[in-house]
Amino acid sequence: MSKETHGGSTRSRTIRQQRITDYVINRGSASAAELVELTGVSLMTVHRDLDELARRGLLRKFRGGVSALPSTVFESNEEYRRGAHVEAKAAIARRAVEHVEPGMSVLLDDSTSALELARLLPEVGPLTVATNYLGAIEVLKRADEIRLICIGGDYSGTHDSFIGMACIEAVERLTVDAAYVSTSSMTPEMTFHQEPEIVMVKRAMLASARTRVLLMDSSKMPRPALHRLSPLSDYDRLIVDADTPAELVEEARQHVETEVAPW
Repeated sequence: MSKETHGGSTRSRTIRQQRITDYVINRGSASAAELVELTGVSLMTVHRDLDELARRGLLRKFRGGVSALPSTVFESNEEYRRGAHVEAKAAIARRAVEHVEPGMSVLLDDSTSALELARLLPEVGPLTVATNYLGAIEVLKRADEIRLICIGGDYSGTHDSFIGMACIEAVERLTVDAAYVSTSSMTPEMTFHQEPEIVMVKRAMLASARTRVLLMDSSKMPRPALHRLSPLSDYDRLIVDADTPAELVEEARQHVETEVAPW
């Protein structure tokens, strides 16, 4: 099959660059020749893709190839997270929205799993939705029957959200019916995040909610990260996608009500 001589449409370029990013992150590094074979495009197109991914802070380019940045960098990068495991997150969101009823107050964190849920909330209104995530604010700002509370603080470009003491204090002044959150990793007993500033915001959100729902795609488990967030038993419900290993689901059910979202 002949290789492409140009980058193709915006959509095909986005899909290809996500594939390159996932490949490099899974292996630690890759040569340009490997990526030509992976994607089926020309060497020139691969180099253009790598230049763009390096500029966006997703990968580190070197002569002849590319390497992954430390996990604490790419796992926090909002742009990377938006493109990763999209179908699993959408399935989880479809299951999660079944628990949202008109008239509820809902708190969303700055996870891309919660962003998928935000896209579905206008169908459920009227609702009050509070969030510190600019992506969710953009989705909901013109939605009918959504009272939107924007939680401010110190802006983080990496997360495209607000964090810090002002954010935490704003969250602590709220009491909501349900908080929908995700995090970077979990084991059957504990949830984790690699950044202490994010841990503090998520803990405040969990403390402000009557019902705490954890949204986790199967790529995030079972593995730990640097900082403990909260035991799994502190959540009221865990929703995972259908690719989650059955044994992990059964272990999780010993600590929290667990639902598997169908594709």
